[in-house]
Amino acid sequence: MKVYFDTNVLLDVLQARQPFVVESRRVWGLAEQRRIDGLISVLTLPNIYYVARRISDRSAALAMVRQVRVTFGILACDEGTVDRALASDFPDFEDAIQYFCASKARVDCILTRDAGHFAVAAVPVLSPEQFLATYTFG
Repeated sequence: MKVYFDTNVLLDVLQARQPFVVESRRVWGLAEQRRIDGLISVLTLPNIYYVARRISDRSAALAMVRQVRVTFGILACDEGTVDRALASDFPDFEDAIQYFCASKARVDCILTRDAGHFAVAAVPVLSPEQFLATYTFG
């Protein structure tokens, strides 16, 4: 199963953001164990670095990026992806790029805590809680 992870879910784990960290960590663990194919866009890495760098030093921010890099597959962003994002009805350009990276990879769902940002998505958009309640990985 291909699962696209939005940046906010990863940051929940990396920054132990309460109360979201518990479910987000459980889904991250499924990707670590290769029980799901956890995917991110190439944009996710600089986004994580930017957020982490604002609250910690460069070394800690890079450690977070490395932690994500070893667990998740990285989807490319090309001209076609950017053009689709520009022509889309997404209110946020960055979310549109994330979505079209995920769509091109034919993911089964997008995992996010901001489902409203993906209101025009043609694939299921689930919170970590919804994902865990919907799918079983016995």
